[in-house]
Amino acid sequence: MKKGNMSSQKEFLIVVNPIAGGNDKTDLLEAVREYADKENISLIEYETTGENDEEEIKKLYTKHKPERVLVAGGDGSVKMIAEAIGHEDVVIGVLPAGSANGLSVDLNLPNDVKQILEIAFHGDFMQMDMVNINGKKSLHLSDIGVNAELIRNYEGSNIRGKLGYVLQAFNTLTELQDPFHAIIEANGNTLETEARMIVIANTKRYGTGVTINPIGKMDDGKFEIVILKSLDLIFITKVLAGKMPIESHKDVEIISTEDALITTDVPVCFQIDGEFCGEIDRLDIKILHKQMKIAVPKTT
Repeated sequence: MKKGNMSSQKEFLIVVNPIAGGNDKTDLLEAVREYADKENISLIEYETTGENDEEEIKKLYTKHKPERVLVAGGDGSVKMIAEAIGHEDVVIGVLPAGSANGLSVDLNLPNDVKQILEIAFHGDFMQMDMVNINGKKSLHLSDIGVNAELIRNYEGSNIRGKLGYVLQAFNTLTELQDPFHAIIEANGNTLETEARMIVIANTKRYGTGVTINPIGKMDDGKFEIVILKSLDLIFITKVLAGKMPIESHKDVEIISTEDALITTDVPVCFQIDGEFCGEIDRLDIKILHKQMKIAVPKTT
């Protein structure tokens, strides 16, 4: 950890996930340090270890009360920060540096490092919703079925980055499990269906840029359930590759709601914001409206 020694300075906390995306964060971290120094901001640094990170971040926040918290990592890293301090009155700035950066795509964050730092340090903020799923918080996109299987296989492989995703997508789709039967209760209605994949969506797009929820908004007090009913392997492959618009396809149904209960006939692979969470047969889901402040580009 590193901290400036001028008490009159603003204090920012930066949390770095060193293994996110399998890439070196040295240049990014140095750019953050230089920007903070130029802006006369005292920077508190924390590098995640995978052990007690949430508690350590809570302690740092309580001790320093930083004006902003910056996160250098992927969707999973941002989710961890949200779990730890999302309820606090603090703006969270995303520095996308993971394998899955879907949230940054939906926030329309640029690729240029200087522009990203400007937003993280000085940008406006959105009061963003979160989704509570079986007691866990989701910021972005969670799902059960084939995509969660892909993430499970990716996490178990040694190859990171986009190449790792491509390889595991091929392996997953060629060894696809049987479809599952789901009962979905939402808005006073009950739907029974066979499905390959069901998405619980607070936003629109996966980190690959694929739009899975065209009506998604991060601050509208609702989430969407996107049901891919088709059992056709080619259809599923095209959807995950972004080659098949889903807005009006007969094998896709979208339900917008504030809460829902989903049960399945067998345990199904489940992921939250790019992290595999085991196999489940029941999802109890509720919206958490305007739960965290997240930095976004300034509007003109």
